[in-house]
Amino acid sequence: MKNGRKFAPIAIALIFVFALILAGCAQGGNSGTNNTANSTPAKNDTIAPVNSLVVQAGDNVSVEYIGKLENGTVFDTNMQDEAVKAGLPLRPVYEPLQFTAGAGRMIKGFDEGVIGMKVGETKTLTIAPEDAYGQPDPKKIISVELSKIPNGDKLKVGDTLYTAQGMPGKVIAIDNGNAEIDFNHQLAGKTLVFEVTVKGIEKKK
Repeated sequence: MKNGRKFAPIAIALIFVFALILAGCAQGGNSGTNNTANSTPAKNDTIAPVNSLVVQAGDNVSVEYIGKLENGTVFDTNMQDEAVKAGLPLRPVYEPLQFTAGAGRMIKGFDEGVIGMKVGETKTLTIAPEDAYGQPDPKKIISVELSKIPNGDKLKVGDTLYTAQGMPGKVIAIDNGNAEIDFNHQLAGKTLVFEVTVKGIEKKK
């Protein structure tokens, strides 16, 4: 979809969005693995691993993480003290993130980056856009007439709108009765830096 093209159907609600990563519980005493394809580890600190088992593809792993931009800005974490320090909106619950290593449910660099880690180990993963949310796609920036947007006369640059399917888009410009909306992921084109600590590993059966 290119600039100037209508986006339909677009049922839009004015809201400011902040994407939260779903956190789950994990078993504490096992071991888990993940790897980071084409990611460049900036740091690899070992904190007294509990055992010699390492994360392998198919293991259920639980981790704590701090997600940063290259300039050090924290954009996400599942650690409450770090969220408070960064001034992020607080979640109702803070728990380790649980996922199956190598299952493709996480961004590629994160998913692959934990492969080979031990329980208690902390590693810094530097993940290129290609292994995170990709590069911005110009076709995902569209123009919509304000008259076709509910409360379009009150729309402001920076507002977040949603399609009927729940896809968020950020208003990046308003001109000549049209709103330009960017439906690229907010982290598209950015190199991400994650500090990851493995808290538990449940070996695949």
